Parts: sequence; C-alpha cells; structure tokens
Amino acid sequence: MPYALPLVPAGSGRDELLAGQDGATIRRTVLPGGVRVLTEHLPGQRSASLGAWVGVGSRDETDGHFGSTHFLEHLLFKGTARRSALDIAEAFDAVGGEANAATGKEHTCYYARVLDADLPMAVDVITDMVTSATIDTDELETEREVILEEIAMNDDDPADVVHERFAETVLAGHPLGRPIGGTPETIRAVPRDAVWEHYGWHYRPETLVVTAAGNVDHDALAAQVGDALVAGGWTLDPAAAPRARRDHAAATVIDEARALTVTRRVEQANVVIGSTGLAATDERRFVLSVLNAVLGGGMSSRLFQEIREKRGLAYSTYSFASAHGGLGTFGLYAGCAPAKVDQVTALLGTELDRLATDGITPDELRRSVGQLSGGLVLGLEDPGSRMSRLGRAELVFGELLTLEESLERIAAVTLDEVRDLAADLAARPRTVVRVGPFED
Repeated sequence: MPYALPLVPAGSGRDELLAGQDGATIRRTVLPGGVRVLTEHLPGQRSASLGAWVGVGSRDETDGHFGSTHFLEHLLFKGTARRSALDIAEAFDAVGGEANAATGKEHTCYYARVLDADLPMAVDVITDMVTSATIDTDELETEREVILEEIAMNDDDPADVVHERFAETVLAGHPLGRPIGGTPETIRAVPRDAVWEHYGWHYRPETLVVTAAGNVDHDALAAQVGDALVAGGWTLDPAAAPRARRDHAAATVIDEARALTVTRRVEQANVVIGSTGLAATDERRFVLSVLNAVLGGGMSSRLFQEIREKRGLAYSTYSFASAHGGLGTFGLYAGCAPAKVDQVTALLGTELDRLATDGITPDELRRSVGQLSGGLVLGLEDPGSRMSRLGRAELVFGELLTLEESLERIAAVTLDEVRDLAADLAARPRTVVRVGPFED
C-alpha cells in the first residue's frame, strides 16, 4: 500500500517514517504553522538536493494579478532584507553549488543542489528568499524587461508556440489554459502592488513544503527550516494546519473540436493534434504511461517508426500528456516540411485511431513496461529527482508510492486497459494546431 500523507494539524508531534528501502530512509514532519518537511536519506551520497515548494501556480492567478507567479520566481532571487541579488548568487557559486526555480501551472519550486556540508547554507538562503523578498520596485522593472525577453525567446521557437497554443485552445476558458509565464500584455500591465499582494497571499507557512534528498539528517533539517522561517519573520502558529490540497474533482471545459493556424515565416511546420486528457490523480495514469510509450515514447514507438523511419516525413515526432488537478491534455506532435503537414497530420490521427481499434501487441506491452521501469529506476539515481518526487507526492497525490509499488503498477497494466483508454482518448473532440508559413 502507498504511504498516505495526511494533512495532520501542526504541533501534533506527527513525525512519520514513510519508507525505508535499499538503505534509504524517507521521513515526514509537519512543523508549527503547517510547514511540511520531507526528506530521503541516501547513504553514500556526498551531496543534497533541496526544494522549497509553494502550492501556487499560474492557474491560481486572479484578474489584475496575471503573470505574478512567474514574476515572483524571478524576483525572489533579486534580494531580501539580509541579502542582495549578488549575495544570493555568490553564496552558491562559492561552494560549487547551484540554485534555480521553476514555475508551473499549479506550484512553484525554488531548489538547490550543494555538498552535504553546505546544506545549512542552502536552507538559510532559500528560506530567506521565500520569507523575506523585498520585491524592490526598480528590480521589478528591470525584471519585467527580462521576462518580456524570455517570452519573446519562446515565441521565436515554433515548437514552443505550438505546444503553448495547443494547451490554450484545448483548455479554452479555463485557468489551466493560460501560459505559465504570462503574456506580454499581462507582464507589461501587472503593477508592483499586485505582485506584492500575490506574494503575501500565497507565500505562507501553510502552503510551504520543504523536501530534500541525499546525505540529509531529517531532524537537523526540520530544525533548521523552522529556525530560518522564524528568522525570516514568519509566525509559526502551533495550531495551524497545512493548506488543503488542490481539489481534483473533474474540471469543466467546453470539449469541442477546434483548429488553429499560427502564421510564422519558418522553414518547418509544427503540428499538434489532441484533446483533453487525464487528471493528475486519475487511476489510469499508469495505463496512460504505457500507451504513451507505445504510441510516441521512443525510437521504437509507432509514430517514430511510421512517420520518420518508414516515410521520412519528420525528424521529431512523439506523443505527450500533461496532467493537472481535475484536468489534463493529451497530444501528438510532429515537425515537418510545410508541404507535408496535411499528410503528417492525417498520419498522427490514424495512428491514434489504430491504437484505439486494435490495441497494442504483447511485445509492445513488454517493451513499454521495460522502458518505463528502466527510466524510473535510472531517474531515481539522481537526488534531485528524488527530491522532486517527494514534493509532487505531498502537493499533488497525497500519497507516496515506493519504487517497488510504482514498478508493480506499471507491470500490472493490461492490453485491454491500454485499448480502452486509447478508445476513450480517440473518441474525444480533437484540436489541431499548426504553426508555420500558412494563411490562417
């Protein structure tokens, strides 16, 4: 059985040993204020990966605050009451470590990797950023230009554009359809006060999850986190509980077939066809992983073999899935010559339909299970991947699967389950998005 991650009251003394295998030990503690700390101790490691997760993403932005989540990802590195932007950068450079951040549709993570001896420094700096960012007006205006350049860079990549516009079109009208980084219009419009409000609303003890993996002492880390948060000015109420996890009830969108053409004067056309997909907690997510591996997950996949190897119509082609609270997307991508885009689009749809009608073969099931299992095990050789796994388990799933259980769930997928899910996805209204030198 998976290890449940209940939202127990802070100060309850709840300190759990979640798992212990292959010498690794996973522990979880809820601190006063509702702060959650999860660690995975990995014997023999000389490094540690640390993540400070805040359960807010671009879908949580309200009118007048659009773009604030991505803005904060940048601005937290620009200084606190105790540190300048240069101080933050030098702290990690001086020990050969690295620090960065990532904004998603449903959470933001500030992370670092350092030698085990330097973990206290990383905790101090990251928590200082999370609790005490100054959101300086001049820095904000400078970073506004940086973010606009980032958006422009992404807009110059037609592969990025086709994926962004696909999500926007399939999830039209839903907050998940908004771009994570904001748009040029929202970034130019959002004022400093709105970013500051967004920071105050969401960067709070009850939303914070701290995860670490590597040569980590759980008790020492939990104590360091608590002390650092208090030093940063946060009040850790002993009676406070963690904020409830996101509602994963099915979200509503207008599910209909759509077509969009984005004109770009480029040499290669990019096309995605697809539909709504599965929510993050859907029990069929392991079936979807197998389906995705067979359809477009590697060099032996059907899309790769049919479109690239047999016909030479594309260099890159694959299938993909994106899962969120209550909603997801599923799509098939290819980049090809503009003159071939109609043929390639038809082939993408044909391969999905064939999967829905005929299912997959026992050999394909065996290969995909092996591919997914090997990738999972190899991925967890990296402490950063283990740190991220803890964060997703706490914020998204509310349960932590052991490696063995994850492998068992992959291995338990059947031929009928894959065919049934393929039929479900193939029957959904399809959206087609093309980016290239076309007329709209």
